[in-house]
Amino acid sequence: MLPGVGVFGTGSTARVLVPMLKAEGFEVHALWGQSEDEARCLAEELSIPFHTSRSDDVLLHPDVDLVCIYIPPSMTRQIAVKALGIGKNVVCEKAATAVDSFKMVTAARYYPQLLSMMGNTLRFLPAFVAMHKLLADGYIGEMQVCDVRVYGPSLLDHSYGWTCEELMGGGGLHTVGSAIIDLLSFLTGARASRVHGLLRTFVQQKGLIRGIRRITSDDFCFFQMLMGGSSSSSSGVCCTVMLNFNMPGSFVHEVMIVGSSGRLVARGTELYGQRNGSKSEELLSGGGGWAGPESKDMPLPYLQGLSSMVKALRQSFQAHEERRSWARGPVALAPTFEDGLYVQTVVEAVKRSSGSGEWECVEVMSQEPDPNHNLCEALQRNKN
Repeated sequence: MLPGVGVFGTGSTARVLVPMLKAEGFEVHALWGQSEDEARCLAEELSIPFHTSRSDDVLLHPDVDLVCIYIPPSMTRQIAVKALGIGKNVVCEKAATAVDSFKMVTAARYYPQLLSMMGNTLRFLPAFVAMHKLLADGYIGEMQVCDVRVYGPSLLDHSYGWTCEELMGGGGLHTVGSAIIDLLSFLTGARASRVHGLLRTFVQQKGLIRGIRRITSDDFCFFQMLMGGSSSSSSGVCCTVMLNFNMPGSFVHEVMIVGSSGRLVARGTELYGQRNGSKSEELLSGGGGWAGPESKDMPLPYLQGLSSMVKALRQSFQAHEERRSWARGPVALAPTFEDGLYVQTVVEAVKRSSGSGEWECVEVMSQEPDPNHNLCEALQRNKN
């Protein structure tokens, strides 16, 4: 028996997620929006029986056992932690800060019987599933270099909102870069030890966002990661990532991994490979077209990955008769909340590097910082 679903969010992801859930046999019982009007309009459009702007009304809904959270990052931690605390399975997007991510990790560890996974859909894209297997089988030999390019139109909303504010989780690095960081960790089987980055905000005002309002979220980001080596070592896989969201009307999504005996490159939803000595690339995965729902706001790799993730969720819950029970196998590829904490730690290290101009070490926190840290230091100095 599949669990009943409650969806948080009324954005582009929710608009395509709900039909995908229904197509796989899930019943979507409740929808949350930041305002009653937003929730009502989308609930009517998608035929969802209950809508609200009160989070507890969804979390406490008797028919909701799985909560899908696609809301502004600054709100994610609060909803995810509360959902786990009252016994709901959770699929959610990234949080705004590493501290928020750590609190989510703590909650997930406290309720290990519940599903708690990050919604990075790229891990489920068939091209990257195939790439992961080929890398493990040694198709390219020893991994040496990863190169990623993502170019596309602006990520900003038409009016002022969280997408305009770096501190609220807006910007290309946080929105798209976090998914790329997680994907590279998944593909290489390693984590970044050091990073170096550069962030820029070329468009600071536009349309309705003007006057005293200024955009602080980045629309261009370039960063490098040393994967697998220690913070003082030069060994490991070298990764370069370039994100540029100043290209209206076009979208480029390319992930290439080069090794000692060949290379693999995913362009959009298709995977190509070429071994050393071969005269041309060969198509290894994809190319069959997309028969699912269309979305002008969600690029095809993320749309197709979302569809594959929903199918995996169905398989996971179908393995058990009890609505809240799930099997780990079908969703084994999914990033955990621990992965989410690592990704947010890398994002913040890249931001620090952009400010300092130096390489920064990636150190994942093992305990929550004391909120009165500065006060405690002052007291300690006075005591001495």
